Amino acid sequence: MRIGSRRFSPTIFATLLTLAGIGAFSWLGFWQLGRAAEKRGLIAQYEAGAHATVDLDAANAATLAQYQHVRLKGRYDDGHQILLDNMPSRHGRPGYRVATPIELSSGGWILIDRGWREPGVTRSEIPDISVDTAERTIAGRIDSLPRAGMALGEAPTDASAPWPRVMNFPTAQAAQQALNRPLLPGLVLLDPDQPDGYERSTEVRLPFGPERHIAYAVQWFAFAAAALVIYVILSLRRKDDDRVQGS
Repeated sequence: MRIGSRRFSPTIFATLLTLAGIGAFSWLGFWQLGRAAEKRGLIAQYEAGAHATVDLDAANAATLAQYQHVRLKGRYDDGHQILLDNMPSRHGRPGYRVATPIELSSGGWILIDRGWREPGVTRSEIPDISVDTAERTIAGRIDSLPRAGMALGEAPTDASAPWPRVMNFPTAQAAQQALNRPLLPGLVLLDPDQPDGYERSTEVRLPFGPERHIAYAVQWFAFAAAALVIYVILSLRRKDDDRVQGS
């Protein structure tokens, strides 16, 4: 194929390499668009959960949608609390999230995320997270235990460790093992206006919003377009080049 004074003559290797690059860059772009759609869905779900408050109990705990606003009555267990380690504050400071089990007056136990707490001066200094055990009614949103970006395997539970117990991204099963009691699914994010809590947010917890995923998608698609342009430019040969190769 000739384009002006040049002939389009790509090599097989360049063609295969370009197709692979365009395919990979395009896949990454569409994956980022998918992640953006997922996060928009979570934000919409968070907003939808505020439209009604559901009374949480053992019968409906497993059926409630993420971020559903709930109300429950019970007593905190001050003596067996979990400090979720490596949790950032709103401003990115490292610390703990305080997960306190509560016994529902209607029966069953569930974890209450009372918010972010700054650590002590040293790792061995555990912050004071004591809480009154009087019966109370609290409100919050249903969520799940935070998960690590990369699972490295779960450390065995040390039954002799003191309370409050520091745990790094525990699963629901590990939390139940540590507390030595069954737990209802998920945990409740304590509302910011509720007492006996620490730093909390009124927004859905996301490392970053859908806008950044869209920016990444545009970047990957731009790489795909650039790969195509480079392929075309490098595959255009002048007539002089043909004579040199033939001599």
